[in-house]
Amino acid sequence: MASGEWPFEAQDRRVASKKPPIGGYVLAGGASSRFGADKALALLDGKTMLARMCELVRNVAANVLVVGAQSKYEGEGTEVMEDLWPGEGPLGGIITALMATGESPNRCDWNLIVSCDMPFLTAEWLRYLAERALKSPASVVVPRSREGLEPLCACWRTSATGKLQYAFADGVRKVTEAMKHLEMEILDEAHWKRFDNAGRLFWNMNTPQDYESAQKAMEEERQ
Repeated sequence: MASGEWPFEAQDRRVASKKPPIGGYVLAGGASSRFGADKALALLDGKTMLARMCELVRNVAANVLVVGAQSKYEGEGTEVMEDLWPGEGPLGGIITALMATGESPNRCDWNLIVSCDMPFLTAEWLRYLAERALKSPASVVVPRSREGLEPLCACWRTSATGKLQYAFADGVRKVTEAMKHLEMEILDEAHWKRFDNAGRLFWNMNTPQDYESAQKAMEEERQ
């Protein structure tokens, strides 16, 4: 331990050093039109959805940033960076995150990027996803559920920025469409099923009814 260093500071550094070299981002720029309020700030089990997701990602990445409006989320305890294309959907937020990593002095090759509305993601699954990415030759590692690809819970290589920007400038706004420009590694049910005992790992919260269902599920888990 360095001279003058508090023991807990040394412990924090040791914990951080065990995390993979990967950037962490939570997207919070959605309109939440079907939800009727900002779902990033919806309380679930005593915490906002945004705070919950930041805590999860922090299990994998040493540093976590929120992509969204600073005026809305600066009081949530995590650094917020403005989406460079607000209102243009999650693809703009993903590109914003990758550009930030590319310009950082602590640049890393991979980034875990998740949306703020997936209440049943687990730290164990995110660690597995990150570990797969670090060994992958692909540009994006993405799970595929019964609903299709889950691009808002994926790992993206920083070097994919240029191709995504090109697609975006060409008018592409759907994330799965932009991903066609990249080499993908797809993780099917054989990879994620073990982390999904309740069958809702990638379930997202879009409506007030979804919110009520999530609250009920968490209450049942506590019983």
